[in-house]
Order: sequence, then structure tokens, then C-alpha cells
Amino acid sequence: MESLFSRSTSVISRLSFLAVLTVFLISSSYFTSTEAYDALDPEGNITMKWDVMSWTPDGYVAVVTMFNFQKYRHIPSPGWTLGWKWAKKEVIWSMVGAQTTEQGDCSKYKGNIPHCCKKDPTVVDLLPGTPYNQQIANCCKGGVLNSWVQDPGNAASSFQISVGAAGTTNKTVRVPRNFTLMGPGPGYTCGPAKVVRPTKFVTTDTRRTTQAMMTWNITCTYSQFLAQRTPTCCVSLSSFYNETIVGCPTCACGCQNNKTESGACLDPDTPHLASVVSPPTKKGTILPPLVQCTRHLCPIRVHWHVKQNYKEYWRVKITITNFNYRLNYSQWNMVAQHPNFDNITQIFSFNYKSLTPYAGLNDTAMLWGVKFYNDFLSEAGPLGNVQSEILFRKDQATFSFEKGWAFPRRIYFNGDNCVMPPPDTYPFLPNGGFRPEVSVFASVVLPVLLVFFLFFSA
Repeated sequence: MESLFSRSTSVISRLSFLAVLTVFLISSSYFTSTEAYDALDPEGNITMKWDVMSWTPDGYVAVVTMFNFQKYRHIPSPGWTLGWKWAKKEVIWSMVGAQTTEQGDCSKYKGNIPHCCKKDPTVVDLLPGTPYNQQIANCCKGGVLNSWVQDPGNAASSFQISVGAAGTTNKTVRVPRNFTLMGPGPGYTCGPAKVVRPTKFVTTDTRRTTQAMMTWNITCTYSQFLAQRTPTCCVSLSSFYNETIVGCPTCACGCQNNKTESGACLDPDTPHLASVVSPPTKKGTILPPLVQCTRHLCPIRVHWHVKQNYKEYWRVKITITNFNYRLNYSQWNMVAQHPNFDNITQIFSFNYKSLTPYAGLNDTAMLWGVKFYNDFLSEAGPLGNVQSEILFRKDQATFSFEKGWAFPRRIYFNGDNCVMPPPDTYPFLPNGGFRPEVSVFASVVLPVLLVFFLFFSA
């Protein structure tokens, strides 16, 4: 009897371990990493360089330059917002190429009033069309900062700042702290300012080199988890060899049951659609997102269609659809990962750049629209889509239509990872043999149930 009891206890403890393991495996499949690390752009960041160009009687004049070293993530309109906290009691006497959003309390100053007296100023870029006497190089783009691969000429932004009530030497200056960057919403985390070697500048005739009095850098990294609670895009799949169209997963970008609340979805057949999308509001009011009612409720859907098969080539059609009634996307881009991108033959109506995040691995491509043709993705509606086709050359050693090989491994839109359908739902070859009808969930749970059955039947 004691032997039977001990054996039962041992079996139950093993079953408990299996149950815990099962819950862990299932739950881990529903969560994504929250780190500010991007596997397809491991070194991507925004670096701010603060160059002290000259000393003044009570401080210094500096040029602050923001470099977007992210390959495919950009800062769209309404642009970046930069903030920090002064280490002492510094004030901003003047700015060129940018401005603070608030002046703060400058009542103790008489005559010459500072531009900003706040302990924690917030700075924004000036708009295009700013008078030339208020501009410097790389300023006045409304805060828009393009990605490094897509438009390197517009991947930097600068402004000049004159700081008072500060140190006047390298030893007395104190670097600001608690830097924040909004681009335009949350998502970026900035590290502390680090003093580095002074920046050197070469004159236009390349015959003379000057350098800054002092330089410090600030590095900011992006996390999609910090930017928004839910994903912003999803992927659907189809193929010529199967009639099944695999749509985006249900509630891929969240579920909104109450259609009357602010920011809920909208049926495209709603009467007076225009007045609902753009209701009368006060100037400067930012309206919440309003997406078309779909089963996935994502603002963006990327559809990957395996279109044709040739003897030595195969063709894919990509369609990007905007379901957001209140937002259009200028300078959009898409990143796709597929093993056949190392042998791409031709791409139609999109720009293309191969990305190699790791040496010897060429399976990632960045795609974006052709300027003045399809680089602007309109809001939801008849014009709210862009499409292209890609022709791949087959590698006979790896090419296959079986087991979902022809579909992408992952897709990003504007730097955000899109939700993919479960692999066991991908369109399959009609003559591809047995198609597994049991989901991953069942394949994990069924063995546990089998052990229970064998134990209790013994």
C-alpha cells in the first residue's frame, strides 16, 4: 500500500511538472520581447551630438545634431520632441533652427530676456519656410527625420543653442541629464550624456581642420513595446496553388467591442463618412485613430501573394493597405525577411535595398515607394493601398512551395514588427501530402492528457 502511495505521489509530481511546462510553452508563444533590441537592425539608434563651438561671458554656444542611424525606422510628422534637465541653473538665451515650447519664469531678468528659463526645457524643430536668418544647416523640417537607408541626406537634424548661467570652461561645464526623445510619440529611451573627444570639422577647401571646445553624445534606442500597447500592422497570405486566403489573425491589433467610444472602428458604409472621420474640432486638437472595422483592427495590412511559378523563377505580389481613416503615410517603408532575397531578380514599382544585419546572411530586404509615384500611402479608402511584384530566381537546392517556405519569416512596416498568421494555417500544396490539422496547442496538450489517461486506467 505504501509502495502504491509513493508511486502515485511520484507520478503526480511528474504530472505537475508537465502541467507547468505546458503552461510555460503555451504562454511564451503569446508574448514578444520588450527589449529595445531589433534583430534586423541590431546597431540602430538615434545619436545626439552636442558640440560646444565657443565660450561666452556666462556660458557657451553649442550646435546640437541628431543623427538617425536606424536603417528603416524614421520619425514622421509632427516630428521629434527633445527634452532634458539642466544640471545647474542654466538658461537658454537664444536658439537658431529650433525653439522651446515654453519660456518659463524669467521674471528675475530685466532688459535682455532669455528664450527659456525652465529647468527642464522641451525643444521642437522649426517648420519649413522659416526665415533664413533663423535657420542653420539640417534644420527646419518640422521634426521629420528620415531613415538612414531610405533617405540618408535627410537623416539628420540640427539646431544652435546659446546657454547662459553655465560653466565657461571644460572643467566647469556640467552636461544636462534625463534626456527624453519623442518621435513623435513614446518609444525611445535615452542614455546619459557621455563626454567624448571633441568633434573635428574640415573646411570646404579641405585645407584646414577645426574642432569643438567640448563634445558629448547621447544615444537613444527604440522599443515597440514602449511605443504602443498593441501592434500596428498584420500580415495576410495567399497563393496560386491554394484557394485559401489566410487573413490576419483575429484581434491582431487589439479588440474594440464598444464602437461608440473615441478611437473605435468605423464601418466603411457609414452615412456621412467624411463628417465622422473629420468632425469639427478646435485648432490644434489631435484626433484619436479611427480604423476601418475589420476582424484584425490593424491600421496597416501587408498581403503576400505567391502569384506565379516558372521554370527558373517565381513571382510574388505585395499589397499594403491602409485602414486608418485619419492618417496617411509619407516616406513609408517595409522590411521583409525571406531566404530567397539573396537571389532577387527584379522588383517592380518599389525601391529596394538589401539589408545584411549579420555578416554572410542576406535574407532581408527593405522596400519603399518611388518618389512622386507611390511613396505616399493615402488614408483608408479607394486610394489607400500600394502594391508591387517581386521576381525571384530559384535556388534548386533550397526552393520549395512546401511547408510555407514561399512565405516571409517576418515583416516590418515603418519599423514596427507585424503580426504573422500561425504557421500551421499557411496555404498548403494540394498534393503536398498530409496536412497537419492539429494545432501547436493540441500537440503540446494531448501528450499530457494521454499520461493522465494511462495513469487513471492502470
